[in-house]
Amino acid sequence: MVSFLVALVALIAGYFLYGMVVERVFGVDAQRPTPAITKADGVDYIPLPTWRIFLIQFLNIAGLGPIFGAIMGILYGPAAYLWIVFGSIFGGAVHDYLSGMLSLRRGGVSLPEIIGAELGNGVKQLMRVFSLLLLILVGAVFVINPAELISGIITQYAVGADGVMPSWLAAINNIMPLHWWCVIVVFVYYLLATLLPIDKVIGKIYPIFGCALLFMGLGILVMLFFNAESMPEITEGLHNRHPQANQLPIFPMMFISIACGAVSGFHATQSPLMARCLKNERLARPVFYGAMITEGILALIWAAAAVAFTGSYEGLADYLAANGSKPLVLVNEISISWLGSVGGFLALLGVIFAPITSGDTAMRSARLIAADFLHIDQSGVRNRLLVSIPIFLLSAVIMMIDFNVLWRYFAWSNQALSVFTFWALTVFLARERKGLGYMITLIPALFMTVVCVTYILFAPEGLSLSYNLSVAIGIGVAVVFGILFARYKYRLSK
Repeated sequence: MVSFLVALVALIAGYFLYGMVVERVFGVDAQRPTPAITKADGVDYIPLPTWRIFLIQFLNIAGLGPIFGAIMGILYGPAAYLWIVFGSIFGGAVHDYLSGMLSLRRGGVSLPEIIGAELGNGVKQLMRVFSLLLLILVGAVFVINPAELISGIITQYAVGADGVMPSWLAAINNIMPLHWWCVIVVFVYYLLATLLPIDKVIGKIYPIFGCALLFMGLGILVMLFFNAESMPEITEGLHNRHPQANQLPIFPMMFISIACGAVSGFHATQSPLMARCLKNERLARPVFYGAMITEGILALIWAAAAVAFTGSYEGLADYLAANGSKPLVLVNEISISWLGSVGGFLALLGVIFAPITSGDTAMRSARLIAADFLHIDQSGVRNRLLVSIPIFLLSAVIMMIDFNVLWRYFAWSNQALSVFTFWALTVFLARERKGLGYMITLIPALFMTVVCVTYILFAPEGLSLSYNLSVAIGIGVAVVFGILFARYKYRLSK
């Protein structure tokens, strides 16, 4: 329990201490009018209350990552605690805050435009395609997950103790499996959330979803104090606890498994959505930096709960293996066992809402990115449909891919995007002559470069090269990028 409490306090302290450092490095101007005021259009640029923007940002970036990713990541041992804490404070929160602030300063532009302005037009074109594909992947992944959750809950509560399915449910299944009905419902919601003004659907229902997700996290946190015997402790050592430790080393595997909850490139695609709604630059730290720290706390809670509930790392590995390696089953059992039937049901609602609220804004972000580079005005519904329909059709096609394969490629693409974002932010801070301020992004840029290059070379879904060779190439690529940046910095000094 000691390691958990220290990690929890460190995350909270990181928001107040390091968050203030990052804010000062960027240089906030409270008098500068924001895009929500200067470009108000009643659709995407709408001033919203800060508490509402925080909840929307938190739900946008959360998804299932800080829950499922943390459960799979803690299999590697208490090293996951360190990655969640240091990754969130010095990586993810910096990444989210600065990408949000750059969008805010540049009229609410999307991530590819931010990256392109710093790294060149060629990279901008690449990022337009890459970001769109990532967001469509997110949309596909976060249709499948909530549809499975919803159909599972309906079946669980509808089927009696005798295992007999009620007639109405049987009739629905005869027409089409319940799972696909749920897919259709989620898709229809995504379409509405993508097309309608942000304050009509997202701005109204997110506070409800947010309360459910925060209730879940708080409830599990309280129960950890009564189930602290088996919680991970850093004093036990940081060696790999994964049952496939020889095939899955901590570096880089754990750093890809725990993305949301530490560092996630997807977040930078979401920050511009809220940059278009902020009324003052001073509000950016609680919204962008604060939402990431909150997500880190949620990941920390679920990482600890997974081991505490199953009794050990081996117990967690055995539990997942017996249930098809699906964390959802464990989340369901922890919620009901620790919070009771009513509390467990509310907690599961939070788990359902988390991916839905990431999926709908992923689709909305995809629409805005496509509209930005196609120069299609989005004030009219017809134009919004023109951009949205191809995105939804492509997402439906991608859903046909095996989910486990889909998730692995999504995880790597997600972290790869963070690499481009970190380098763009580093170039910006250097170009703006902010002293050594660029170090706050240079270090995570170098680290995430090694992680992503090593992973795609070593992982089974990558090139399956030897571990030592993969790490050596990863370090080599980071060194090359570092030298290129040093040359750029030298030219700036001249």
